[in-house]
Amino acid sequence: MHEHNYKLTAVWTGNKGEGTKNVRAYDRSHTVSIEGKPELLLTTDNPAVGDKFKLNPEDLLVSAISSCHMLSYLYVCALEGIVITSYFDNASGTMLEEANGGGSFKEIILNPIIHVAAESMVEKAIELHHKAHEICYIANSVNFDIKCNPTCKVEN
Repeated sequence: MHEHNYKLTAVWTGNKGEGTKNVRAYDRSHTVSIEGKPELLLTTDNPAVGDKFKLNPEDLLVSAISSCHMLSYLYVCALEGIVITSYFDNASGTMLEEANGGGSFKEIILNPIIHVAAESMVEKAIELHHKAHEICYIANSVNFDIKCNPTCKVEN
């Protein structure tokens, strides 16, 4: 087994002068930096105290699942000789919030629309989504359902 390691720096930038004196006294803004990569400006998903124009951790989780599936899928298609000419995913996630303030994701649904180079590739292209799911690192790291509803079309 080969081990991969990831490092980042998360910095809270939302101290309005009183720190966390109370739940309304501070902003949830923070940055995530990874050396040599664009900085991420993040906030909470809570609309009462978050900034709807910034990403939040829940956005990033749905993005990670969608991105990992896509990259795994393109890889297995290339190995199998299935020529993908375009890939578009309209992914969504459902999180359940508990009364105590905690919660968890219930599911993420991927809706990839792919185009293949030839009609003869359509069936195998649909089938390979299962293989992509099996090798997706992120999908293998979560404890909720990930559903995939692929659509495959022939490139015109």
